[in-house]
Amino acid sequence: MATIPSELIRRIPKTDLHVHLDGSLRLSSLIEMARESRVELPSWTEEGLRELVFKDRYADLPDYLRGFQYTCAVLRTAEHLERAAYELAEDNLAEGVRYMEVRFAPQLHCHDGLSMAQVLSAVCRGLERSARQHNQSPTVRQNQDLPFYFGIIVCALRSFSKEYGPYFARLLSLLGHAPRKEVFGVASLEVARAAVAIRDREGLPIVGFDLAGEEAGYPAADHRAAYQYAHSHFLRKTVHAGEAYGPESIFQAITDCHANRIGHGTFLFAADMVRGPGIPDPQRYVEQLAEYIASQRIAIEVCLTSNLQTIPAFRDASMHPVRHMIEHGLSVTICTDNRLVSHTTVTRELELLVRSVPITPHQFRNVILAGFKGAFMPLRYTEKRAFVRRVIDRFEELSRELMPSAI
Repeated sequence: MATIPSELIRRIPKTDLHVHLDGSLRLSSLIEMARESRVELPSWTEEGLRELVFKDRYADLPDYLRGFQYTCAVLRTAEHLERAAYELAEDNLAEGVRYMEVRFAPQLHCHDGLSMAQVLSAVCRGLERSARQHNQSPTVRQNQDLPFYFGIIVCALRSFSKEYGPYFARLLSLLGHAPRKEVFGVASLEVARAAVAIRDREGLPIVGFDLAGEEAGYPAADHRAAYQYAHSHFLRKTVHAGEAYGPESIFQAITDCHANRIGHGTFLFAADMVRGPGIPDPQRYVEQLAEYIASQRIAIEVCLTSNLQTIPAFRDASMHPVRHMIEHGLSVTICTDNRLVSHTTVTRELELLVRSVPITPHQFRNVILAGFKGAFMPLRYTEKRAFVRRVIDRFEELSRELMPSAI
């Protein structure tokens, strides 16, 4: 089997379809923003924060999510949001990413002085500034490099408390008498409506709707109304599913939420995690689910490092089910999840894949192209096809140069 050269991974055009803005700040910027915002950090050095908060390994998903209390706390001004978005785009451009979808929950950053529309506009300004600088460069204008495009995915949350911020405190105050699962569903519907309204009114490239947060005990079905609204208004859908729960969570994402893509999907093949009493043959259920996902080209946003950090059973990447996903013909795209929290980049994730999992050059090509083909790109269909064609041409050109034995 041909080895995928590191130089090829470094130089090919790449995507990141699953990257959280508030999990991907530069650590130096987090410290600067915290000083400016008077947010107390457990350490004021990068080394200290890596030891105490942003670790190499986490006990579980809640432990992994703990650092977001600091990143979200500093992203409460338009200036900080714009800066974080600009720097994220710059970091991605530097490693060859030519399309990315930045996801975050704008409601986490709202307060009396900052509306949801202002939050989204600030993030868009940062991304646009970086994209404009790149796309006006001589290399792009002379067709020596590909342009850079981006989209924004708005996240709803499976659950929350008043400590999450003013937006959530207000909502819980207004709906405090209702069952919590109903409150969570109402909040998601409100965010879906706001995303569509802001997209249509402001012309922002809001391309998708997501559901994030702790899976166990907070089913996606509780957010069915929000996803139906997004679906009815031509907003593409992705769902964090199968990250910390079993195949039934993925099934709900597809059937109740009309998911076009699945975030993580880690436990897709875990028949032993099937709990539904109406499923007499869990193994057959899993096989049918995987076949359906493959045939419908529902892309799986795989985030290797973050899964290794939060799932104790995965001692190394060779134990990750991404190998089975690829072997089953699933549309797999490799993503970072959180560049800061997981200390990673797209290039590192792809290196981890090819060094840990037996993968042919053809399979590797499919993984790279799955990111572009599965993208919720804010372009017309014909424009997207033309862009993907340019990506394919560039990939094949670099493959001939750097991996001729595999052609």
